[in-house]
Amino acid sequence: MSSKTKIIVLHMKEIIYTAIFAALGILLIILLVVMFRPGGKKQPADAHAEKQYTPGIYTSALTLNNTNLEVEVSVDESRINSIRFSNLDESIATMFPLIQPAIEDIAEQIYKTQSLENITLSEQSPYTSQVILDAIAETVEKAAVD
Repeated sequence: MSSKTKIIVLHMKEIIYTAIFAALGILLIILLVVMFRPGGKKQPADAHAEKQYTPGIYTSALTLNNTNLEVEVSVDESRINSIRFSNLDESIATMFPLIQPAIEDIAEQIYKTQSLENITLSEQSPYTSQVILDAIAETVEKAAVD
């Protein structure tokens, strides 16, 4: 009777590394399955049928220090696509240095929510931000479907 006993020596560091890489691999597979599964976000059928805006580019005037600016809003049937000043020149940007960051901040919030409600105004220029928001609201109102 000869028994051949085999002794396996495992280093604890190798076991820990193997367990960590296995856990990361499983986590990556789960993440990929969740992200790329078919039929992720489904919108109701009536959401596409509901037409909120008449597609196009709409403008409205904004007066700052006897200078007219035009707020330009581009919309399609259901989304606000872009908001910008169409005639912002260097002299106005120099006189009102916070006007461009204010409209960019407001536009980013509107893109995310697709709504003009609950917009957080800039603490640096709350009055200018409110004037810009009012001009955007007037422009979006022109685009709204009756």
